[in-house]
Amino acid sequence: MDSSSISDIVMQLPEEFIRYTHALMGDQRYEQLAAGLASTPPTSIRLHPLKADGFVVAATWTPEEVAWCHGGHYLNGRPHFTFDPLFHAGAYYVQDASSMFIDQVIRQHVHGPSIMLDLCAAPGGKSTAALSALPASSLLFANEPIGLRAQVLAENIVKYGHPDVVVTNNYPGDYEHTKLSFDIILADVPCSGEGMFRKDEQAIAEWSVQNVEKCSRLQREIVKSAWSCLREGGLLIYSTCTLNTKENEENILWAIEQLGATPVEVDVSPTWGITGALGQSPTLPVYRFIPGFTRGEGLFMAVLQKGSTTKSLFSEGDKKKDKDKRNRGKRQEKKSDDNVARWLKSPDDYFIAEVGSRLIAIPRRWQGIYEKAQQLKIVHAGVNMGQIKGRDLIPSHALALSTQLSDTAFPKVELDYDSAINFLCKSTITLPGGAPKGYNLLTYLGLPIGFVKNLGNRSNNLLPSEWKIRSTHRPQDMNEILTRL
Repeated sequence: MDSSSISDIVMQLPEEFIRYTHALMGDQRYEQLAAGLASTPPTSIRLHPLKADGFVVAATWTPEEVAWCHGGHYLNGRPHFTFDPLFHAGAYYVQDASSMFIDQVIRQHVHGPSIMLDLCAAPGGKSTAALSALPASSLLFANEPIGLRAQVLAENIVKYGHPDVVVTNNYPGDYEHTKLSFDIILADVPCSGEGMFRKDEQAIAEWSVQNVEKCSRLQREIVKSAWSCLREGGLLIYSTCTLNTKENEENILWAIEQLGATPVEVDVSPTWGITGALGQSPTLPVYRFIPGFTRGEGLFMAVLQKGSTTKSLFSEGDKKKDKDKRNRGKRQEKKSDDNVARWLKSPDDYFIAEVGSRLIAIPRRWQGIYEKAQQLKIVHAGVNMGQIKGRDLIPSHALALSTQLSDTAFPKVELDYDSAINFLCKSTITLPGGAPKGYNLLTYLGLPIGFVKNLGNRSNNLLPSEWKIRSTHRPQDMNEILTRL
């Protein structure tokens, strides 16, 4: 990187940011940051542990593994993800490599089934990474306060296809009133966005000292709300995408002093380029990803423990009450609901809830928790089975993408690339002559991408309109991103 390019990016940065950050990092480290900000952001993806089983990243993209994340890969360019059916199938998630560090944290410190809350979860990168890392039988609440962003979050959770998720649209303080208690809370708090400067010009335009102060106060309010929902012995994972100490180290020190939090170390390799604490507390166990030092955007993460006990989340009495509720719900289910559950791999593990005109399959093991969560604004939970329309139940797109869909629930029709893209553009597609009438599950390279209803002379495309590809500029040089082993 030549000095003129570095000067160009530095000239765009706010003077007060330059002055503060230069003083914080020193000459050498700041120059390395400036060089990082002037470089092209890397592209990285994270493979779905179930859906991408049997696939590898195509050699065309000369993939390199992200050292701190299982299934994370850097690519040597940016593919046309929108026009890859496997992207729409949820086989991988496009995510900045720095944010994948949540995988390292969870795998090191979470060793049994847990209940986790991601407080500020949209668009869903860290939530889906957490789902890949959490032990089996864990449950994730993925929350987003902003309505439109909550819809984006729900779409990415549905694409991931995991049944043990509840997506909510609430403010952090709303969780305090539910009496729900969590083993892990991720507070990826709103911040001044300094770590995203090279990818987001708007972040540069909106930066100010006043905004840093405002963000710091809001972050403490969010952490305080989260702390009251965290069980004794539980972990709070604090994260920002900014570089200053006011929103990072100083907030961690505040949590230690005011909340009694205990900082927790995460094992990292010196070869990863992760920087430790800056400012007045150099021994504080925190983890900074700085452009120019690590291959990714700016990120700060710290892990705090509440107390030091390993107390169970529920008392034995609570466990018994939850078991009684599960058994009672099973006895009260209608036979028709039981038949719907047969669309799932393990139908006896679910109860069917009717929400408006939709049928939702909820894992029995957390039925009691789901009932407690009714105080929240639930956007998505469990597996959306379908919508009742007259005497018909139209299977949902979420069911098509669920990892729990039974292989024998619907007849399958394998599509070639062009037909798959036509379906994802919500265009009419021609089914092969042997396709039976009724609902058919469409697949691409063996992975489900959605439903059609075959009427014989034509078929109805059941892809939700909000999910369709809107771009009309289909790339001519589309190279596969994943390839079958």
